[in-house]
Amino acid sequence: MGIIIDSLDHLVLNVHDVAVSAAWYQRVLGMHREDFTPPGASNARTALKFGRQKMNLRPASASIDEWFTGRAVAPGSSDLCFLTKSEPPEVVAHLHGLDVAIEKGPVERQGALGTLRSVYCRDPDGNLIEIASYKG
Repeated sequence: MGIIIDSLDHLVLNVHDVAVSAAWYQRVLGMHREDFTPPGASNARTALKFGRQKMNLRPASASIDEWFTGRAVAPGSSDLCFLTKSEPPEVVAHLHGLDVAIEKGPVERQGALGTLRSVYCRDPDGNLIEIASYKG
């Protein structure tokens, strides 16, 4: 029968500037920064924790020897959806209060578990960031 995937543990986001990206995700999405050095690595890395997941920020300038990653390193090419318990008007007000431009929304989209109410913006590298809550 093979294996069954249960959940996502972490993802790696290629970025131009780790400090700038980390600050944005902390300020805008309330993520918690954690700097760590994995076994066998010579350089510290930065992760952003949220819920039971984390997102590692990989500098696009890092060599494949420093940080094993996907074949194409392209900051700004990701489309990420983050879930919140906040209602769409709260998300809009939060983003406006931080002077973060809204690209689209609130709009309804199909998520993994049903209908999402989504608001879209972009991070410092231009990645599309969807901030969504399930329609209850």
